Amino acid sequence: MKIIGIIPARYASTRFPGKPLADILGKPMIQRVYEQVKKAERLCDVLVATDDARIYDCVHGFGGQAVMTDSDLSNGTARCEQALRLWGGSADAVINIQGDEPLLDPVMIDEVAELLHDDECATLCRELSEDFWNANIVKVVMSQSGHALYFSRSLIPYKRNTSDLPIYQHIGIYGYTTGFLRKYVSLPSTPLSDAESLEQLKILEHGLKIKVKVTSSRNESVGVDTPEDLDRVRVIMNAQV
Repeated sequence: MKIIGIIPARYASTRFPGKPLADILGKPMIQRVYEQVKKAERLCDVLVATDDARIYDCVHGFGGQAVMTDSDLSNGTARCEQALRLWGGSADAVINIQGDEPLLDPVMIDEVAELLHDDECATLCRELSEDFWNANIVKVVMSQSGHALYFSRSLIPYKRNTSDLPIYQHIGIYGYTTGFLRKYVSLPSTPLSDAESLEQLKILEHGLKIKVKVTSSRNESVGVDTPEDLDRVRVIMNAQV
């Protein structure tokens, strides 16, 4: 199976404009993410999907691949789908990788890739040990077969009758077969997805399945949503040098 990794990267972030180009120990964040993704063993190629010429030029400047996508696309998944069409190559599946995860463990990409041999859509989670009520941390509950039942910014499940039931944090890496990806972007928006501002809920609301695996990775992963998050990443990476 040929699987391409696509990294959506917008310049006009509401909370942190220009963050893909923010410096992290001498390299822009998008380069840090790109280099981590390239370490994955199961990808045939890596591509940045952007709507800004500054990011496009930056990626080509460090020797990466990028395509220019429309600025009015609704989310990163739609950007991945358009990038796949513009790319010109062929792939059986796509892994959508967040462009603000410079500490991403490549093992997680390979875990999603493995799931795509049996499922059309897949993602990851890890057990959450604190910060349960933080709305920026998305939680997921799964069926006995390992498919997502629901994602929420609220605490799920509510542990009324047991204290040892784990709470799982969703990790924002998505894998799709190309056919599933094209189907997804053609579907209309849905009430729960709009209410929680979680694009993956649209999949569930249309009766489709998402396979969820508890990642084996123990690496700390910090999504950069604010300048304070960026400072935290710099401290972690500086300690690794």
